[in-house]
Amino acid sequence: MTQDLLEIVYDGDCPVCAAWMRMARLRQAAGAVDLVDARSGDPRVSMLTEQGYDLDQGMIVRWQGRIYHGARAMTLLTMLSDAPGPVMRIQRMLFNHPCLARRVYPLLVRGRLVLLHLLGRATIAGLKKKSCCRE
Repeated sequence: MTQDLLEIVYDGDCPVCAAWMRMARLRQAAGAVDLVDARSGDPRVSMLTEQGYDLDQGMIVRWQGRIYHGARAMTLLTMLSDAPGPVMRIQRMLFNHPCLARRVYPLLVRGRLVLLHLLGRATIAGLKKKSCCRE
């Protein structure tokens, strides 16, 4: 991975996560962006989970040699995004303050888990458990 590549590991089955990635316009602000669906079987996902990152508790961003997880990842992406609109204005108000971001992000995670449940979709960890049991 090059230092300038912005690598984002997120839940591609979450409609809100996927919509945010489309809306954020990160390529304009950050340059090269590699979106990695945490459900895709990409070896980078396994490497991150082996390092102890829980992808059901937050997305991961790798940029300029550093790894950001959860609220820190969302704060970074919010700063890098140049997307207009009221949703991004609210997000900037929340995530431009790391202390507030740490309080808000767990609520977003819980909302994602509820949404996945309502849609009948497994969590990322639940998906891995199902695939292990089939083998």
